[in-house]
Amino acid sequence: MFEPEQCVILLDGAMGTELQSMGLMTERIPEGVNRTNPEAVIDIHRRYIQSGAEIIYTNTLGVNRYKLDGSGYLVKDLIQAAVQNAKTAVALEKESSDNENHSVRIALDCGPIGTMLKPNGDLSFTEAYEIFREIVVYGKEAGADLVVFETFTDLLEIKAAILAAKENSDLPIFASMSFEENGRTFSGVSIPSAAITLTALGVDALGINCSLGPDQIFPLAEEMTEWTNLPILVKPNAGMPNLTTGKYDISPDEFAESMSRFPAIGIHLIGGCCGTTPEFIQKTKERIQSCHFGKTLNQERTVLCSSVKAVVVDRVRVIGERINPTGKKRFKAAITNHDIAYILNQAIEQTTAGAEILDVNVGMPGIDEPTFMAEVVEAIQSICDAPLQIDSSDPKAIEAALRIYNGKPLVNSVNGEDKILHTILPLVKKYGAAVIGLTLDENGIPQTAEDRIRIAEKIIKTAASYGIPKQDVIIDCLTLTVSAQQSQALETLQAVRLVKERLGVKTILGVSNVSFGLPEREIINTTFLTMALTNGLDLPIMNPNNELMVNAVEAFNVLSNMDVHAEKYIAAHNAAQTAESITPVSNLSLEQAVENGIKQAAAEMTSELLRSMSPSQIIDSFLIPSLEKVGNRFERGEIFLPQLIQSATAAQASFEVIKKIFAQNKTDQNTLSKGKIILATVKGDIHDIGKNIVKVVLENSGYEIIDLGKDVPDERILETIKNENIQLVGLSALMTTTVKNMEDAIQKIRKETRCKIVVGGAVLTESYALSIGADYYAKDAKAAMDIAKSVLG
Repeated sequence: MFEPEQCVILLDGAMGTELQSMGLMTERIPEGVNRTNPEAVIDIHRRYIQSGAEIIYTNTLGVNRYKLDGSGYLVKDLIQAAVQNAKTAVALEKESSDNENHSVRIALDCGPIGTMLKPNGDLSFTEAYEIFREIVVYGKEAGADLVVFETFTDLLEIKAAILAAKENSDLPIFASMSFEENGRTFSGVSIPSAAITLTALGVDALGINCSLGPDQIFPLAEEMTEWTNLPILVKPNAGMPNLTTGKYDISPDEFAESMSRFPAIGIHLIGGCCGTTPEFIQKTKERIQSCHFGKTLNQERTVLCSSVKAVVVDRVRVIGERINPTGKKRFKAAITNHDIAYILNQAIEQTTAGAEILDVNVGMPGIDEPTFMAEVVEAIQSICDAPLQIDSSDPKAIEAALRIYNGKPLVNSVNGEDKILHTILPLVKKYGAAVIGLTLDENGIPQTAEDRIRIAEKIIKTAASYGIPKQDVIIDCLTLTVSAQQSQALETLQAVRLVKERLGVKTILGVSNVSFGLPEREIINTTFLTMALTNGLDLPIMNPNNELMVNAVEAFNVLSNMDVHAEKYIAAHNAAQTAESITPVSNLSLEQAVENGIKQAAAEMTSELLRSMSPSQIIDSFLIPSLEKVGNRFERGEIFLPQLIQSATAAQASFEVIKKIFAQNKTDQNTLSKGKIILATVKGDIHDIGKNIVKVVLENSGYEIIDLGKDVPDERILETIKNENIQLVGLSALMTTTVKNMEDAIQKIRKETRCKIVVGGAVLTESYALSIGADYYAKDAKAAMDIAKSVLG
């Protein structure tokens, strides 16, 4: 599409704030101006082109069926109008321009849907995919040159968008996420996880836009260059908005000066987001023309990630083996009985013990493995930050897990059989995973190391033909049982060494297989593990609760100079001296169930406690303290939004048990609700994802929520306050253009009631919230919970 090594490509600036300055953001659906006033949109596009923009974004950021519901607009009509406006602008500029070489491409602009995906929301991955598919198909038909997914904060949602684009068009794809200054999106996605996952999914460029100004984005962009070789784009805001004046706090000259630093760190595509104007783009063009362009380093690392954590295989990393029914009666029973709580506790135990990756295998006769695998993977990644190894012999189960996996996982496995290779590898490539190659084929496991190397070479070569890089193929030379095939232990070790020496890829082994049928298996396992490590094993699949084996790995990392200054070794053993023992699932407490977000366990423990305790005792002694503890961890940045929501949902599971059992006892039933709260997005604003997050947390903390929805008239809010005798109302506004409506609503509530008012939204600040008459400002769901407690108890 372009040669990023040789140039910096200039993107356009903001569309919404330009329309706002023209007084055209009064509609409930701002993109409706594509049809009601196309001349204005065309004019904005033309001014960006005149300023030097080589790619212009269509005015379609919020055009999707969810946001357009009830508006009278159709997705197809607005996309067609928006792309046509952009094409008209390009044609008019081409006619009037003296520069025949100045080609401009049109990017179909697509933002988040506006509601959360499961398990944190109600929208399924398939539904999200269909929403994005519709947008991309219409954009392609209308004549867009590429598609840009921007301002996303949920990695799974942008994955659905990318897959929809790749499978339903041939348009190049840019993918951009919005980060806070701490280097995470509001849902906790890290810079490394975003870069790794988007790169693996095969986008053409990736980057950062919105939320922050250029100086705040610079270190984040610099970090992103360490995790991808793809072209990187940045579109910062013009600083922060001043809600009193309606302007942003960085001038075009200041913006251009800051942007001039980006080419030197290897940023290929530069533009502006909220508050930037054609003048910002023109000034930036003038400043970057003389900038030195730095090329990103070629990073060929084996790396896996969840949405919040990246694991680079730069030293020996332990893969936990316990989520697997092989040889485990209790785990088989958990699968048969659909005991998700037991499986989740296995995940928690293993990561607490030091496993950095978790194997997930739920294959058993008689179950719907694809459905159950997807359910287990979704549940584990909602409470656990470790990357997962998807382990199955069923391609449908593998795909079901890969489709909803939030990050870059490891797939176990393919082998040398042609049918298996050409079934699994396309899935690995499509979903951006790494893969394990077993050194066996239709003839079984070779007896010699040389024959295993031959199969490994075939797997690597075939993977390359599908576009899977060498560093994403990990070879398993297969551990055989020494009680039956004693000579094969040394053959396996030799094969591991040869794979590292000749093929230069990472290696993996299921260590404990070696000792089946022998007494004192731990001795054999630990010795074999140590021998394998010295021969080049990178990823042992083992029980992380086995202290001797874990100690062997930690010591090897020190002695082989992988653990520099023995930092990891010292930290692990200092922590071990003070760590509390891990509670087995049979004794899992209600507090632990809530804190770890295990809904089933929370419900079961509540039923048990109700035999000896009253509902109010359970709520006051267990649920509220647990939620406060989780909230404090969220505030300190130790956990992120998905974990906060899952903990709140686990608490709700407990509340539901209490409500069900005591439904006939009105006295007890009335004690369950801590009070009613109204939530509403103000008139003219159709964004409600933030409000919905607050709703989940408050509702699951024991409050009764009256959700009036989005674009709510002041009169309806006021009427509900009076009818329901409400003491606390929460108002939300995302756009600068609807903050004035929030102020109007507050004044009307103040005039006729004594209800307390809490406000929130991305553009708000505490000082501004108080200046427009609000009693409280909630920066996030945790703050809203604290405010509710102070008002209602």
